Amino acid sequence: MTERDFIPVRIAVMTVSDTRGFEDDRSGDTLVARIEAAGHHLADRLIVKDERAVIADQLRAWTMDPEVDVVISTGGTGLTGRDVTVEAHRDVYEKEIDAFGTVFTIVSMQKIGTSAVQSRATGGVANGTYLFALPGSTGACKDAWDEILVHQLDYRHSPCNFVEIFPRLDEHKRRK
Repeated sequence: MTERDFIPVRIAVMTVSDTRGFEDDRSGDTLVARIEAAGHHLADRLIVKDERAVIADQLRAWTMDPEVDVVISTGGTGLTGRDVTVEAHRDVYEKEIDAFGTVFTIVSMQKIGTSAVQSRATGGVANGTYLFALPGSTGACKDAWDEILVHQLDYRHSPCNFVEIFPRLDEHKRRK
């Protein structure tokens, strides 16, 4: 098999929080540092309130933006009443990547044991854009990036990866 060239993708980062600003957004900083270290491009970065409609509207806007290939959100995936990020993501998804949450749970179990059951990390696709919702902890962001996303967002990763199927994500919209 021939060696493939790396293909950088454009990734937007959304921190969901009622209290954080850029000066104390450690999870957002962690994701940005890893995205850039891997050779990808930061397409945009925002902090939005824990409001389902606000989150969903921003996700939709990014899925319509040709300069954004992937969106990673952090925060709002827990079980409390204010945690609505997962619901907002699912409002936008055309298809859910069910195994993302499962694999994230497996990775988390190795680090935090049965406390991993409290995470509702999720992934999906909308308008040819990948969307991932991660917990708000820096540890969870590190785990999701280092163990899953850095590989799946690398065109060189075998036997398969998310990048190689980008051109076919929205093929159903081109059918006549």
